[in-house]
Amino acid sequence: MTKSRYVLFIPILLLSCGKKKEQTKEKPIQSYQVLTLTPRSVTVYNDFPASIQGENVVEIKPMVSGYLQDIYVSEGAAVTKGQLLFRIKNPQYEQDIVTARGAIKIAEANVNTARMNVEKARPLVEQEIVSKYQLSSALYTLQSQEAALSQAKATLANAQTNQGYTYIRSPQSGTIGLIPYKIGALVSSTTTDPLTTLSDTTSVFAYFSLSEKQLLDFMNTMKGSTTLEKLNNMPLVTLVLADGTVYPEKGKLVTASGGINTSTGTATFKAIFENKLGLIQNGASATIRIPVSLDNALLAPQTAIYQMQDKSFVYQLMSGNKVMSTAVVTSPTDDGNFAVIKDGVKVGDKVLLNGLNISDSTVVKPIPANAVEVYSTMKTKSN
Repeated sequence: MTKSRYVLFIPILLLSCGKKKEQTKEKPIQSYQVLTLTPRSVTVYNDFPASIQGENVVEIKPMVSGYLQDIYVSEGAAVTKGQLLFRIKNPQYEQDIVTARGAIKIAEANVNTARMNVEKARPLVEQEIVSKYQLSSALYTLQSQEAALSQAKATLANAQTNQGYTYIRSPQSGTIGLIPYKIGALVSSTTTDPLTTLSDTTSVFAYFSLSEKQLLDFMNTMKGSTTLEKLNNMPLVTLVLADGTVYPEKGKLVTASGGINTSTGTATFKAIFENKLGLIQNGASATIRIPVSLDNALLAPQTAIYQMQDKSFVYQLMSGNKVMSTAVVTSPTDDGNFAVIKDGVKVGDKVLLNGLNISDSTVVKPIPANAVEVYSTMKTKSN
Protein backbone atom coordinates (compact mmCIF):
# COMPACT_ATOMS: atom_id res chain seq x y z
CA MET A 1 0.00 0.00 0.00
CA THR A 2 2.84 2.43 0.84
CA LYS A 3 4.66 1.74 -2.37
CA SER A 4 1.52 2.27 -4.42
CA ARG A 5 0.97 5.63 -2.76
CA TYR A 6 4.47 6.75 -3.70
CA VAL A 7 3.91 5.56 -7.19
CA LEU A 8 0.72 7.67 -7.48
CA PHE A 9 2.29 10.76 -5.82
CA ILE A 10 5.26 11.00 -8.17
CA PRO A 11 3.17 11.45 -11.36
CA ILE A 12 1.00 14.05 -9.61
CA LEU A 13 4.09 15.98 -8.51
CA LEU A 14 5.54 15.86 -12.01
CA LEU A 15 2.22 17.03 -13.44
CA SER A 16 2.04 20.05 -11.07
CA CYS A 17 5.62 21.02 -11.89
CA GLY A 18 4.75 20.86 -15.57
CA LYS A 19 1.78 23.19 -15.05
CA LYS A 20 3.98 25.74 -13.24
CA LYS A 21 6.43 25.70 -16.11
CA GLU A 22 3.57 26.22 -18.58
CA GLN A 23 2.22 29.16 -16.50
CA THR A 24 5.69 30.71 -16.46
CA LYS A 25 5.89 30.44 -20.23
CA GLU A 26 2.43 32.11 -20.64
CA LYS A 27 3.62 35.42 -19.09
CA PRO A 28 6.79 36.47 -20.86
CA ILE A 29 8.04 40.03 -20.42
CA GLN A 30 6.55 42.18 -23.20
CA SER A 31 8.57 44.74 -25.15
CA TYR A 32 7.25 48.30 -25.59
CA GLN A 33 8.60 51.39 -27.23
CA VAL A 34 9.37 54.05 -24.64
CA LEU A 35 9.54 57.78 -25.37
CA THR A 36 11.53 60.13 -23.14
CA LEU A 37 9.68 63.43 -22.77
CA THR A 38 11.74 66.49 -23.69
CA PRO A 39 10.67 70.12 -24.13
CA ARG A 40 9.77 71.07 -27.69
CA SER A 41 8.60 74.20 -29.51
CA VAL A 42 5.19 73.73 -31.06
CA THR A 43 2.29 75.79 -32.34
CA VAL A 44 -1.15 74.64 -31.32
CA TYR A 45 -4.48 76.00 -32.50
CA ASN A 46 -7.62 76.87 -30.59
CA ASP A 47 -10.87 76.89 -32.60
CA PHE A 48 -13.94 78.94 -31.66
CA PRO A 49 -17.31 79.08 -33.45
CA ALA A 50 -17.94 82.54 -34.87
CA SER A 51 -20.70 84.53 -36.55
CA ILE A 52 -19.99 86.95 -39.38
CA GLN A 53 -21.26 90.51 -39.60
CA GLY A 54 -20.49 93.21 -42.12
CA GLU A 55 -18.35 96.08 -40.95
CA ASN A 56 -21.36 98.37 -41.18
CA VAL A 57 -24.88 96.89 -41.19
CA VAL A 58 -27.69 99.44 -41.43
CA GLU A 59 -31.41 98.90 -40.95
CA ILE A 60 -33.40 100.90 -43.49
CA LYS A 61 -36.55 102.24 -41.82
CA PRO A 62 -39.02 104.89 -43.00
CA MET A 63 -39.14 108.23 -41.20
CA VAL A 64 -42.71 108.97 -42.34
CA SER A 65 -45.93 107.00 -42.62
CA GLY A 66 -47.53 105.96 -45.87
CA TYR A 67 -48.03 103.22 -48.43
CA LEU A 68 -45.05 101.59 -50.12
CA GLN A 69 -45.46 102.82 -53.68
CA ASP A 70 -42.26 101.71 -55.44
CA ILE A 71 -39.37 99.30 -54.78
CA TYR A 72 -36.39 100.18 -56.98
CA VAL A 73 -33.97 97.40 -55.91
CA SER A 74 -34.08 93.64 -55.54
CA GLU A 75 -32.95 91.47 -52.66
CA GLY A 76 -29.23 90.77 -52.71
CA ALA A 77 -28.50 93.65 -55.09
CA ALA A 78 -25.34 95.72 -54.72
CA VAL A 79 -26.14 99.42 -54.36
CA THR A 80 -24.13 102.63 -54.13
CA LYS A 81 -24.44 105.53 -51.72
CA GLY A 82 -27.34 107.82 -52.63
CA GLN A 83 -29.11 105.29 -54.85
CA LEU A 84 -32.92 105.38 -54.69
CA LEU A 85 -34.30 102.32 -52.90
CA PHE A 86 -37.98 102.89 -52.02
CA ARG A 87 -40.75 105.44 -52.45
CA ILE A 88 -43.59 105.93 -49.96
CA LYS A 89 -46.91 107.40 -51.05
CA ASN A 90 -48.60 109.89 -48.70
CA PRO A 91 -50.78 112.61 -50.32
CA GLN A 92 -50.76 114.60 -47.09
CA TYR A 93 -47.16 115.73 -47.64
CA GLU A 94 -47.93 116.90 -51.17
CA GLN A 95 -50.94 118.84 -49.90
CA ASP A 96 -48.84 120.35 -47.11
CA ILE A 97 -46.47 121.74 -49.74
CA VAL A 98 -49.34 123.27 -51.72
CA THR A 99 -50.76 124.81 -48.54
CA ALA A 100 -47.37 126.14 -47.46
CA ARG A 101 -46.76 127.77 -50.84
CA GLY A 102 -50.18 129.45 -50.67
CA ALA A 103 -49.37 130.72 -47.17
CA ILE A 104 -46.11 132.18 -48.47
CA LYS A 105 -47.93 134.15 -51.18
CA ILE A 106 -50.35 135.56 -48.60
CA ALA A 107 -47.48 136.44 -46.29
CA GLU A 108 -45.58 138.14 -49.12
CA ALA A 109 -48.66 140.24 -49.96
CA ASN A 110 -49.04 141.24 -46.32
CA VAL A 111 -45.37 142.23 -46.18
CA ASN A 112 -45.73 144.38 -49.30
CA THR A 113 -48.83 146.07 -47.85
CA ALA A 114 -47.11 146.77 -44.55
CA ARG A 115 -44.02 148.12 -46.32
CA MET A 116 -46.23 150.41 -48.40
CA ASN A 117 -47.90 151.74 -45.26
CA VAL A 118 -44.50 152.53 -43.79
CA GLU A 119 -43.44 154.40 -46.93
CA LYS A 120 -46.73 156.29 -46.82
CA ALA A 121 -46.45 157.27 -43.16
CA ARG A 122 -42.79 158.35 -43.16
CA PRO A 123 -43.15 161.60 -45.25
CA LEU A 124 -46.31 162.51 -43.36
CA VAL A 125 -44.43 162.26 -40.09
CA GLU A 126 -41.56 164.33 -41.46
CA GLN A 127 -44.08 167.00 -42.45
CA GLU A 128 -45.70 166.66 -39.01
CA ILE A 129 -49.03 165.93 -40.63
CA VAL A 130 -49.43 162.74 -38.58
CA SER A 131 -47.85 161.71 -35.32
CA LYS A 132 -44.76 159.52 -34.98
CA TYR A 133 -46.99 156.92 -33.36
CA GLN A 134 -48.52 155.99 -36.72
CA LEU A 135 -45.07 155.45 -38.27
CA SER A 136 -43.98 153.29 -35.34
CA SER A 137 -47.18 151.26 -35.62
CA ALA A 138 -46.59 150.76 -39.36
CA LEU A 139 -43.01 149.60 -38.71
CA TYR A 140 -44.16 147.10 -36.08
CA THR A 141 -46.77 145.78 -38.50
CA LEU A 142 -44.09 145.35 -41.18
CA GLN A 143 -41.86 143.40 -38.77
CA SER A 144 -44.79 141.18 -37.83
CA GLN A 145 -45.63 140.43 -41.46
CA GLU A 146 -41.97 139.71 -42.28
CA ALA A 147 -41.89 137.23 -39.39
CA ALA A 148 -45.05 135.60 -40.70
CA LEU A 149 -43.40 135.29 -44.10
CA SER A 150 -40.35 133.59 -42.53
CA GLN A 151 -42.62 131.21 -40.68
CA ALA A 152 -44.49 130.36 -43.90
CA LYS A 153 -41.18 129.63 -45.65
CA ALA A 154 -40.12 127.40 -42.74
CA THR A 155 -43.42 125.53 -42.99
CA LEU A 156 -42.78 124.96 -46.70
CA ALA A 157 -39.25 123.71 -45.97
CA ASN A 158 -40.62 121.32 -43.36
CA ALA A 159 -43.26 120.04 -45.79
CA GLN A 160 -40.61 119.56 -48.49
CA THR A 161 -38.42 117.69 -45.98
CA ASN A 162 -41.28 115.37 -45.09
CA GLN A 163 -41.95 114.76 -48.76
CA GLY A 164 -38.23 114.08 -49.23
CA TYR A 165 -38.49 111.35 -46.61
CA THR A 166 -40.91 109.53 -48.91
CA TYR A 167 -37.91 108.89 -51.20
CA ILE A 168 -35.58 106.51 -49.35
CA ARG A 169 -32.01 106.48 -50.62
CA SER A 170 -29.06 104.32 -49.67
CA PRO A 171 -26.94 105.86 -46.89
CA GLN A 172 -23.89 103.84 -47.99
CA SER A 173 -22.67 101.37 -50.56
CA GLY A 174 -23.42 97.76 -49.77
CA THR A 175 -25.66 94.77 -50.34
CA ILE A 176 -29.43 94.74 -49.92
CA GLY A 177 -30.86 92.12 -47.56
CA LEU A 178 -34.37 90.69 -47.40
CA ILE A 179 -37.30 92.97 -48.26
CA PRO A 180 -40.25 91.75 -46.16
CA TYR A 181 -42.76 94.32 -47.50
CA LYS A 182 -44.52 94.40 -50.85
CA ILE A 183 -45.87 97.32 -52.85
CA GLY A 184 -49.00 98.69 -51.19
CA ALA A 185 -47.96 97.77 -47.64
CA LEU A 186 -48.54 100.38 -44.96
CA VAL A 187 -45.28 101.36 -43.27
CA SER A 188 -44.25 103.91 -40.67
CA SER A 189 -41.39 104.92 -38.42
CA THR A 190 -42.83 102.71 -35.65
CA THR A 191 -42.89 99.57 -37.81
CA THR A 192 -41.02 96.75 -36.08
CA ASP A 193 -39.32 95.24 -39.11
CA PRO A 194 -37.14 97.47 -41.30
CA LEU A 195 -37.80 97.83 -45.02
CA THR A 196 -34.49 96.02 -45.54
CA THR A 197 -30.94 95.85 -44.21
CA LEU A 198 -27.91 97.24 -45.99
CA SER A 199 -24.60 95.49 -45.37
CA ASP A 200 -21.21 96.91 -46.16
CA THR A 201 -19.07 93.75 -46.39
CA THR A 202 -15.87 95.29 -47.75
CA SER A 203 -14.52 94.23 -44.37
CA VAL A 204 -16.23 91.79 -42.04
CA PHE A 205 -16.17 91.08 -38.31
CA ALA A 206 -16.07 87.52 -36.98
CA TYR A 207 -17.54 87.53 -33.46
CA PHE A 208 -16.74 84.73 -30.98
CA SER A 209 -16.81 84.20 -27.22
CA LEU A 210 -14.35 83.06 -24.58
CA SER A 211 -15.36 81.53 -21.28
CA GLU A 212 -13.90 82.88 -18.06
CA LYS A 213 -11.38 80.03 -17.92
CA GLN A 214 -10.36 80.52 -21.55
CA LEU A 215 -10.03 84.25 -20.96
CA LEU A 216 -7.76 83.67 -17.96
CA ASP A 217 -5.63 81.25 -19.98
CA PHE A 218 -5.37 83.87 -22.70
CA MET A 219 -4.38 86.60 -20.24
CA ASN A 220 -1.73 84.36 -18.68
CA THR A 221 -0.31 83.12 -21.99
CA MET A 222 -0.07 86.29 -24.07
CA LYS A 223 2.64 88.88 -23.52
CA GLY A 224 1.68 92.35 -22.32
CA SER A 225 0.36 94.11 -19.23
CA THR A 226 -3.04 95.13 -20.61
CA THR A 227 -5.62 93.43 -22.81
CA LEU A 228 -4.82 95.82 -25.66
CA GLU A 229 -1.11 95.05 -25.44
CA LYS A 230 -1.81 91.33 -25.39
CA LEU A 231 -4.03 91.62 -28.47
CA ASN A 232 -1.36 93.65 -30.27
CA ASN A 233 1.13 90.87 -29.54
CA MET A 234 -1.23 88.23 -30.89
CA PRO A 235 -0.37 86.67 -34.24
CA LEU A 236 -2.83 86.95 -37.10
CA VAL A 237 -5.77 84.55 -36.90
CA THR A 238 -7.34 82.28 -39.51
CA LEU A 239 -10.97 82.04 -40.59
CA VAL A 240 -12.35 78.60 -41.47
CA LEU A 241 -15.53 78.86 -43.55
CA ALA A 242 -18.62 76.70 -43.09
CA ASP A 243 -17.52 74.24 -45.81
CA GLY A 244 -14.19 73.67 -44.08
CA THR A 245 -12.10 75.77 -46.45
CA VAL A 246 -9.58 78.21 -45.03
CA TYR A 247 -10.16 81.83 -46.00
CA PRO A 248 -7.00 83.13 -47.70
CA GLU A 249 -6.89 86.47 -45.86
CA LYS A 250 -5.62 86.60 -42.27
CA GLY A 251 -7.46 88.58 -39.61
CA LYS A 252 -6.57 90.85 -36.71
CA LEU A 253 -8.01 90.12 -33.28
CA VAL A 254 -9.64 93.00 -31.33
CA THR A 255 -11.99 93.29 -28.36
CA ALA A 256 -15.74 93.61 -28.80
CA SER A 257 -16.92 93.84 -25.18
CA GLY A 258 -15.40 95.52 -22.18
CA GLY A 259 -15.92 92.63 -19.77
CA ILE A 260 -17.68 89.37 -19.04
CA ASN A 261 -21.39 89.07 -19.70
CA THR A 262 -22.93 88.04 -16.39
CA SER A 263 -25.81 86.19 -18.05
CA THR A 264 -23.61 84.03 -20.29
CA GLY A 265 -20.32 84.09 -18.39
CA THR A 266 -18.39 84.85 -21.57
CA ALA A 267 -16.35 87.70 -23.04
CA THR A 268 -16.88 88.62 -26.68
CA PHE A 269 -14.04 89.19 -29.12
CA LYS A 270 -13.97 89.87 -32.83
CA ALA A 271 -11.49 89.52 -35.67
CA ILE A 272 -11.41 91.83 -38.70
CA PHE A 273 -10.99 90.35 -42.18
CA GLU A 274 -10.75 92.06 -45.55
CA ASN A 275 -13.50 90.91 -47.92
CA LYS A 276 -12.79 92.74 -51.16
CA LEU A 277 -13.96 89.81 -53.30
CA GLY A 278 -17.25 89.55 -51.39
CA LEU A 279 -16.73 85.86 -50.60
CA ILE A 280 -17.98 86.19 -47.02
CA GLN A 281 -21.62 87.13 -46.55
CA ASN A 282 -23.23 88.92 -43.64
CA GLY A 283 -24.80 86.47 -41.16
CA ALA A 284 -22.60 83.53 -42.18
CA SER A 285 -21.13 81.07 -39.67
CA ALA A 286 -17.44 80.23 -39.47
CA THR A 287 -14.66 79.19 -37.12
CA ILE A 288 -11.90 81.38 -35.74
CA ARG A 289 -8.57 79.56 -35.47
CA ILE A 290 -6.09 81.18 -33.07
CA PRO A 291 -2.47 79.99 -33.08
CA VAL A 292 -0.65 79.68 -29.76
CA SER A 293 3.13 79.19 -29.76
CA LEU A 294 4.58 77.10 -26.93
CA ASP A 295 8.34 77.13 -26.39
CA ASN A 296 8.77 74.35 -23.79
CA ALA A 297 5.88 71.99 -24.35
CA LEU A 298 5.86 68.33 -23.40
CA LEU A 299 4.53 66.83 -26.60
CA ALA A 300 3.39 63.19 -26.76
CA PRO A 301 1.68 61.22 -29.52
CA GLN A 302 -1.90 60.18 -28.91
CA THR A 303 -0.77 56.56 -28.98
CA ALA A 304 0.85 57.19 -25.58
CA ILE A 305 -2.41 58.43 -24.04
CA TYR A 306 -5.55 56.52 -23.16
CA GLN A 307 -8.89 57.65 -21.76
CA MET A 308 -10.77 56.36 -18.74
CA GLN A 309 -13.85 57.97 -17.21
CA ASP A 310 -13.25 61.30 -18.98
CA LYS A 311 -9.67 61.43 -17.75
CA SER A 312 -6.40 61.01 -19.64
CA PHE A 313 -3.64 58.62 -18.55
CA VAL A 314 -0.21 57.53 -19.71
CA TYR A 315 1.78 54.40 -18.86
CA GLN A 316 4.83 55.81 -17.12
CA LEU A 317 7.98 53.72 -16.89
CA MET A 318 9.24 53.64 -13.31
CA SER A 319 12.34 52.15 -11.68
CA GLY A 320 12.88 48.47 -12.30
CA ASN A 321 11.09 48.82 -15.67
CA LYS A 322 7.76 48.73 -13.91
CA VAL A 323 4.72 50.44 -15.47
CA MET A 324 2.48 52.81 -13.54
CA SER A 325 -0.70 54.53 -14.79
CA THR A 326 -0.37 58.29 -14.38
CA ALA A 327 -3.18 60.82 -14.83
CA VAL A 328 -2.27 63.75 -17.08
CA VAL A 329 -3.88 66.98 -18.29
CA THR A 330 -3.60 67.42 -22.04
CA SER A 331 -4.65 69.64 -24.92
CA PRO A 332 -4.63 68.29 -28.50
CA THR A 333 -2.62 69.78 -31.31
CA ASP A 334 -4.29 70.87 -34.52
CA ASP A 335 -3.68 67.62 -36.42
CA GLY A 336 -5.15 65.50 -33.60
CA ASN A 337 -2.23 63.04 -33.61
CA PHE A 338 -0.34 64.63 -30.73
CA ALA A 339 -1.17 66.26 -27.42
CA VAL A 340 0.54 68.78 -25.19
CA ILE A 341 0.82 67.40 -21.67
CA LYS A 342 0.22 70.28 -19.25
CA ASP A 343 0.37 68.39 -15.96
CA GLY A 344 1.04 64.91 -14.55
CA VAL A 345 4.52 64.22 -15.87
CA LYS A 346 7.72 66.24 -16.22
CA VAL A 347 10.74 66.56 -18.44
CA GLY A 348 12.79 63.35 -18.55
CA ASP A 349 9.91 61.03 -17.65
CA LYS A 350 9.40 58.02 -19.90
CA VAL A 351 6.05 56.91 -21.28
CA LEU A 352 5.02 53.80 -23.21
CA LEU A 353 3.80 53.99 -26.79
CA ASN A 354 0.91 51.81 -27.89
CA GLY A 355 0.33 50.42 -24.41
CA LEU A 356 -3.00 48.67 -23.88
CA ASN A 357 -4.60 47.18 -20.76
CA ILE A 358 -1.39 46.97 -18.76
CA SER A 359 -1.70 46.45 -15.02
CA ASP A 360 0.24 48.68 -12.66
CA SER A 361 3.65 47.31 -11.53
CA THR A 362 3.88 45.12 -14.64
CA VAL A 363 7.50 44.67 -15.67
CA VAL A 364 8.17 45.42 -19.34
CA LYS A 365 11.14 45.41 -21.64
CA PRO A 366 11.65 49.05 -22.75
CA ILE A 367 12.79 49.81 -26.29
CA PRO A 368 13.90 53.47 -26.68
CA ALA A 369 11.79 55.19 -29.35
CA ASN A 370 13.44 57.35 -31.99
CA ALA A 371 12.11 60.83 -31.18
CA VAL A 372 12.92 62.13 -34.67
CA GLU A 373 10.78 59.45 -36.28
CA VAL A 374 7.99 59.90 -33.74
CA TYR A 375 7.63 63.64 -34.31
CA SER A 376 8.28 63.55 -38.05
CA THR A 377 4.63 62.65 -38.64
CA MET A 378 3.36 65.74 -36.87
CA LYS A 379 1.49 68.20 -39.09
CA THR A 380 0.78 71.79 -38.13
CA LYS A 381 -0.73 74.55 -40.17
CA SER A 382 1.45 77.49 -41.06
CA ASN A 383 0.91 80.86 -39.34
